[in-house]
Amino acid sequence: MVAAGAWQTVQGPSGALLVHVAGTGMVASATQGSPGPPTVVTTVPASTALLLHDFPVEEASADRTGRGLPLLADRLAAESGWRVVAGCLRGVGGSAGDFCLSGWLEDARVLVDHASVVAAGGGVWVVGFGVGGSIGLGLADADQRVRGVGCLGSPATFVDWARDPSSMLEMARRIGVVRSSGFPPSLPDWAHDFAELNPLEGAASLARRALLIVHGVDDDVVPLSDARQLADAAGAAAELRMLPGAGHRLRADPRAMALLVGWLERQGP
Repeated sequence: MVAAGAWQTVQGPSGALLVHVAGTGMVASATQGSPGPPTVVTTVPASTALLLHDFPVEEASADRTGRGLPLLADRLAAESGWRVVAGCLRGVGGSAGDFCLSGWLEDARVLVDHASVVAAGGGVWVVGFGVGGSIGLGLADADQRVRGVGCLGSPATFVDWARDPSSMLEMARRIGVVRSSGFPPSLPDWAHDFAELNPLEGAASLARRALLIVHGVDDDVVPLSDARQLADAAGAAAELRMLPGAGHRLRADPRAMALLVGWLERQGP
């Protein structure tokens, strides 16, 4: 279990979003349950990573999906020397709201704003697991503050989700990322998001920035071909690392974490 004090809140478009800041030199002005960005004690620019979680897949798992993010953020901060911000998007881990892909993108923009304050003029790199990495690519497409993106087991497309939105919504309710009885107001509009977000365009936009792609060879959730498509779209900017014997849950794979720390250490402030 993660102590309640590990989380603060910031105000997102659909309500409070959980956020955790790891790294030295920071004092948070917000306490749990009160919105507001952290106060930066030092004005020295700091390389800052923003961690985004995957889409939950197990029944009733929405509340626990982000549970390990503060510990992971603390570990990455200790091993890399970076500031690390971890956040829960709407419908996950106690963050307010119901899941929609465009809403996750909006929430992630708020978290980039938060991470930019932490960076104090330094860069922000988004590191996402699964769908979180695809969201990071969507951010990079329109926000030059994102200096790089790390994708760990991330899909290159959401076309499959768009093919049967009714089943997708039913699954989202079982998982717990959609709770409101009247949500979504329009199923076609909710499903449109799945075709609208194009991670390949985001990868292509990183041609002059940095992209790390780590994928398990035995991933049975996101095909290995998605990783290759993302790398091809980004060209020379991409570092593609395929892990033999690894599945989809790369947060628990020490090889993936070592690759991530090494990649962060090679990035500039």
